[in-house]
Amino acid sequence: MKFIHGGDIYSREILYDFSANINPLGMPDNVRRALRDNISAFERYPDTECRELKRAIAKSEGVETDNIACGNGASDIIYRLVRTVKPNRAIIIGPTFSEYERALTKEDCKITAIMLSEENGFEVTDAVLTQIHDADMLFICNPNNPTGRVIKPEITAAIRRRCVENGILPVIDECFMDFVIDKEKYMSGTDKNTVIIKAFTKNYALAGLRLGYALCGNTELIRRIEDTGPCWSVSVPAQTAGAAALRDKEYLKKTARVIEAERQYLTAEMRNFGLKVYPSDANFILFRCGLPLDKLLLKEKIAVRPCADLAGLDNTYFRTAVRLRRENAALIGAVKKIMRGM
Repeated sequence: MKFIHGGDIYSREILYDFSANINPLGMPDNVRRALRDNISAFERYPDTECRELKRAIAKSEGVETDNIACGNGASDIIYRLVRTVKPNRAIIIGPTFSEYERALTKEDCKITAIMLSEENGFEVTDAVLTQIHDADMLFICNPNNPTGRVIKPEITAAIRRRCVENGILPVIDECFMDFVIDKEKYMSGTDKNTVIIKAFTKNYALAGLRLGYALCGNTELIRRIEDTGPCWSVSVPAQTAGAAALRDKEYLKKTARVIEAERQYLTAEMRNFGLKVYPSDANFILFRCGLPLDKLLLKEKIAVRPCADLAGLDNTYFRTAVRLRRENAALIGAVKKIMRGM
C-alpha cells in the first residue's frame, strides 16, 4: 500500500493548502523571538536528554521528566515505540492515521482493524470493547484523524481498562487535542499502563521543526523508547521552540476558539452544497463528494486531502483543514464554482 500525507506543496503550485492540519494562527510570536535570539546556539550539538524541554513539558503536563520521551515529531515517537515493544499483534481503531499501520508493518506485526461505522459519523462507542483482545498493542487517535471525532471520556476509560485486562498496551494519540473546546474533559491521564503521544507539529505550527513526545508512567519503557533510534533526533531549534511555546498560556485557548468558529462556518457552507459533512471536534473536517474534488480544486491552486488510501474510506471521502476566514472563504468560493459548473 502507498502511504500518502497532506502538506505536499513542493510538487504542485498551491495557493491555499487545506491538506495539512496545521494551526492557521501560525507559529507563536514568542517562539519566533526565541529562535531568533538563540540562533548562535544552533551551532552546537543538541542536548540528547532534552533537559530544558522536558522540564517545560513536565510542568505543562503535571508529570515527572522521566515520564517523557522526546522525538523528531509524533511519527518518530510512533516508530520508536513500535521498535521498542516489538508487538506480534496489534489493533488499530480506524479509519485513522496511516503511520500506525506503516510502523507496525515494518516490524512484521499482524494487524487487526476495528472499523468505525459511517452511519454514526465514525464515533467510537463501547461496541469496540468486545473486539479488543488477542493483541500486544492498540492504537487509537483522540480526536481521530481524519474523522475529527473526540472520544467520550467514559469510552476512553473503558478501552484502557479492557486493554489492561487483556495485557494490551494502549497507545493514545492526542496530537489534535489542543484544538478541542474543553479539552480537559477528554484528555487521558498518565499511568504505567498507557502511552500518550503528543506533538508541537500541528498545535504550535512547528511542522517544519519536527517535535513530538510520549508520556508514560512506566519509566523503563520511556527510557527504552529514547534509546531506540539515533542520537540528536531533536534539534536545538526544535528544543528551543518547544520550551518557548509552552510559556505562552493564551495561544492554545485562542486557537481553540478560532477553530470552533471557523469549523462551524465551513461545515454549514459545505452542507449548503449538498455535501455529506461529518461531525468534527478538531481543526479538520471529513466530508464526502461524488466528484474528484481534490483534482478539481488543484485547478484553483487549492489542496485538500483525498482519503482513498485510508482503510475504510474510498475516493469519495476528503479531508479539509480548518483555516482562517479569508482562506476558508476562498475554499468555499472554489467549491461553489465547481459545483455550479457541473
